[in-house]
Formats: sequence, structure tokens, C-alpha cells
Amino acid sequence: MAVISRAEEIAARSEKLRFLAEKARQLPLEPGVYRMRDKTGNIIYVGKAKALRNRVSSYFRSVEKHTEKVYNMVMNVWDFDTIICDSEFEALILECSLIKQNDPKYNILLKDDKGYHYIQIWPKDWSRITAQKNKPQEGAKLIGPYISSFAVTETVDEVNKVFCLPTCSRRFPQDFGKDRPCLNYHIHQCMGVCSGKIPLEEYQEVIAQAVDFINGGSAETLKRLKVEMEAAAENLDFEKAARCRDRINAIQKINEHQKVVFTHVEDMDAAAFAQDGESICGVILKIRGQRLRDKQEFLLGKNESLTLADARRELVMRYYASGQEEIPKLIALDEDFEDSDLVQRMLQEKAERKVEIFVPVRGDNRKLVEMAKNNASQRLAANKPYSNRDVAALDELARLLGLKQPPNYIEAYDISNIGSETVVAGMVVFEDGKPLKNAYKRFSIKTVAGTDDYASMCEVISRRINRYFEEKDSPESAFGRLPDLILLDGGKGHVSSVEPILRANHLDIPLFGMVKDNRHKTRAIASDGGEIAISTFRSAFILVSRIQEEVHRYSIAYSRSKHQKTGFVMELTTVPGIGQARAKKLFQHFKTVKAMKSASLEELEAAPGMTKKTAEALYLFLRGELVQEGTVLD
Repeated sequence: MAVISRAEEIAARSEKLRFLAEKARQLPLEPGVYRMRDKTGNIIYVGKAKALRNRVSSYFRSVEKHTEKVYNMVMNVWDFDTIICDSEFEALILECSLIKQNDPKYNILLKDDKGYHYIQIWPKDWSRITAQKNKPQEGAKLIGPYISSFAVTETVDEVNKVFCLPTCSRRFPQDFGKDRPCLNYHIHQCMGVCSGKIPLEEYQEVIAQAVDFINGGSAETLKRLKVEMEAAAENLDFEKAARCRDRINAIQKINEHQKVVFTHVEDMDAAAFAQDGESICGVILKIRGQRLRDKQEFLLGKNESLTLADARRELVMRYYASGQEEIPKLIALDEDFEDSDLVQRMLQEKAERKVEIFVPVRGDNRKLVEMAKNNASQRLAANKPYSNRDVAALDELARLLGLKQPPNYIEAYDISNIGSETVVAGMVVFEDGKPLKNAYKRFSIKTVAGTDDYASMCEVISRRINRYFEEKDSPESAFGRLPDLILLDGGKGHVSSVEPILRANHLDIPLFGMVKDNRHKTRAIASDGGEIAISTFRSAFILVSRIQEEVHRYSIAYSRSKHQKTGFVMELTTVPGIGQARAKKLFQHFKTVKAMKSASLEELEAAPGMTKKTAEALYLFLRGELVQEGTVLD
């Protein structure tokens, strides 16, 4: 099946695109909402604009340069309509409402692969606290629903341990006294209900405390248990006081054991995003009552070229504006997004109280955001051949360098020389954060005299770009693909020398240098405007250091190999009948010194340009026998 290029597709729709562009030019420069419709009149995209004419017109200009998502949407637009609003904020509210009503195809959809989860308290008398998905028992008391199972399983495990509730399969009161209490009773993780010695009223009181613990969090439960313990002690009910004490100790032990201990954070959501090619994952961690209560994951924009900024804005807006989720007082994000102040205002009006959207830069809140980002990276890496560490490093590098998306395909270059006669370059490739060794390339410098690193690097990049234009229709070729990022082993001077070559070829490839310190370790990233400190960005620092070490190793190995070969060529010229031209032909024929030394006399004589006499002299030379000019051989 023939693949239609963008140019052909645009040409086929040129008349419709001209009509839409002309219609867009008639719009006012006022805030409002626009709705894109397909052939059947269905709404496929809803957007907000500060100035309708400028925003809508942008879709129908330079259509071929749009991202994949926008291009596909524009190619399906047959008409649009607009709603003019009094303010940009009013337009934001209307946009959110229309997206919720129409669920347009090209607005980001929130997807996850989970059903609803509940904490179930059932049966009525001798209740158990269990995790239940989708279909609870009829008549059971439920806490939820939760979208992910994370909060449910963690909370159920905690509450059963803290309150020593039974988790076995025995039925109460039918199985009272039938068997000895199980191991959990003896290790103090169960109160031993099966013995039949615990009154129903006391057990139900414990269940009520456990439910309060789930609903109110550990802080409120601790306060209540301390009051009960003191009251029991005053009444000389030392057994009850001891049980309260044990529960207090268990809650405190769990709190100490939790990985996340942000005791001063009351109610907050922490959201972060990671991108892997065309897939974006957003993770929201929910902190309630000083404890991590839930985690929700959303896969956004599968098979669409989305930016993280788009995903961040639409997820935050739609997630909280849907009415299904509680709006917390604080929403911490990994990065800011366009119109965040308007979205914040909208959420404040919806919640009827103060809501703050912010980007923490340090402290406990930043740690929460980093945890959310790590979870997002892990989710993307789950079905990939590389780790969440690679995803996180590429994502961090993109943010550090100001790239629109993580650079999954990176090329790095280094110039190496041993004297002015052996100047070479190495190109290494990292794909998805790992070396792609079958794409490595070596270059011998051909047009630069002496050891001019800047000129040599320009020659290498020029040759690489020329090969791209020659082989871009051959996807199997390593040169037929452009990188997402080019790194040069050098500083600002290297970047400034090479950057005009990319501009002259109309290639918008991010270009940076890798700067070393006096111990030859990566110190910073260089751009044409200066240097970017990198050591505090741990994941990106480790990745760039690996790339710099690998390209240096590869280029210097080639330089040494070529230097040895050049030296041996000079040695061959001491053999009678062999000059530089014949020595080079020998190397072209045998490829390596080892192959030449292991060749028989007949194989040497069969080499291009060789005579019997010269082959005999070379045969002796290769075996360590000195042959003087003029020697007569038998």
C-alpha cells in the first residue's frame, strides 16, 4: 500500500484548508472557545484562545510543520465554530465544560487499566476488613472508591496489623474453639478471635477504631487512643490500657517504617510526568492526614506527538474539574504550564476556598514530586527493554536543556589525534539511554591540515549531514536517521563552529558540548550562549558522563589503531621493492597486520602489484628477518 506524504495529503485538501484559513481570518481578536468538527459534524477538538483569530489561524498555516497530533487533527477538520467570551478565564471555564460534555477525540483522554477498588467491612457482626475490587458484597460497609489498588492494599495491610484483626479463613462465631489459635496470634499480629474469649461488643469497638484510623489518618487515631489509654489507666483497667498502648506503638512503628515521612504536609497532591517517545505517563500522589493515601497513574497520548506541557495542563484541568475528585489545598507539580494561574482560579471557585498550584524547588514537597516522577518513569519502563532509570535520565536531560521531549536518539562526536598525521573522529549513538553499537561510525579527517579540532569537527558533521540527505530514504541506514540531540566533546567553541552547518542545512537539531574539568571528567554542558551546570542533576549527569566517556574511548581507540597502522606502513617501505603506494595497497588487500603476517608466500605474491622477488623479501621481513636493499634472494 503506497504511503501518502504530507505534501500530497495537503495538496489534496488544499481547497478545504484555504476555506478554513480564510474563515479563521474573519474571527475577532477576542478571547473565546473554538470547536473543530469532522465531516459528520462531530466535535473532535475543543480549545481556548486569548485571541481567536490568531489561535485558530495558526492551525491552517504551515500545516506540514505541525506535530503529528495537530497535523492529524487538522487533516480531519471540515469546519469549526467559536464562542466569544468576556475574558480568558471565562473561556477556560467553558473549554473545560465542553471537553467534559463532548469528550473530543483529539483532546487528551485520561486512561488507566484499573477498575474501582474499595475497602470492605463485612459481615455485619464479626466484621473483617478486606480489599475488594468492583463488586463488593451486598450490604457491606464500604470506604472508597479508589481508582488504584495501591491505597486499598496498603491501608488494609496496615490496619489489620495495627489492630490485630483476623485475616485467616475461619468463620465466626461458627469456628469458635474448634482449633488452636494460629501463628499470627502467637506473634501478636492477631487478637485471637477464634478462641471465642473476646466479646462481640469489644471486637466491634476495635473495628470502629480501625475504621476511624482509615478515615481520619494516623494522627487523629493516635490522639484518640492516647486519651482512651489514659482514661483506662485512671479507671485501673490496665488490660485495656495495654491494648491501647500496643496499638499506639504499632501505628508509630508503621509511620516510622513508611518510606515517605512528610509529617508537616496535611492535604496535598503531587503530580509529575514522564515521556518516552510518543507515550506520556502522569502520576498523582495523594497525601491526606500526613500520610500517602493513594496513587493514580494516567497514560496520555499514546501514538500521538504530545508535549509534556500539553499533558500537564490538560490532565490537571480535566482531573480536578470533572467533579469526581476532591480538590486539595495544595497541588505540587514538577513543572509549570501555560494558564496555570487561570486553572488555579477556576479550581478555587469550584472548591470555594483557596487552592494553590505551585512548583516546589526544594524540601519535602520537592521529594514528593520526585517520587511521583519516578513512579511515572517506572510505569513507562514496565513494558520496555530499558529501565525507569534510563527514562528518568532522558526526561531530566530534556528539562535541563529545554528540549520539547526526551532525546531518545543521541549522537556524540569526539576528535582524537596522535600527531598531525593521525587525526580521526568517532561517532557513538545512544538509543533510549543505552549504547547502540551497530550505529557507531569512524571518520578519518580528509580536508583539514594539522590539528585543528574546530575545523575537523565541522568536516565530520558536514559529512554526516551529507550522508543523511543521500540515505534518508533508506531506514535501515544509520546515517538515514537524524538524531534528537547532538553532543560534541568540547566547549562553546565547538558548538559555535558547528551550529552554522545545521542552520545552513535547515536542520533544527539541538546541539550542545560536553565540557570536562582538569581531571577529564564531565563538568558542564556547553551551548553557544555559555555553560549549563549539570552536576546537581544526578540522572542527567550520569548519562552525559557515560556518553562522553564512551565517545572518547571509541575515538581514541580508532586513533591508536590508525597510528599503529601508519607506523607499520612506514616500516614496510624499508622492504626492497615496497614504497608507500604498494604498502597501502597491501593493507587494503589484507586489512590487518595480523592477516598479513599469517599469509603464506603464495598469498603475498598474489596480492595486487606484487612480484615474486618482492613477495619473498616481504615474507622474510614479516617473520623478523632483516632484508637489506640489494640483497639477492634465492
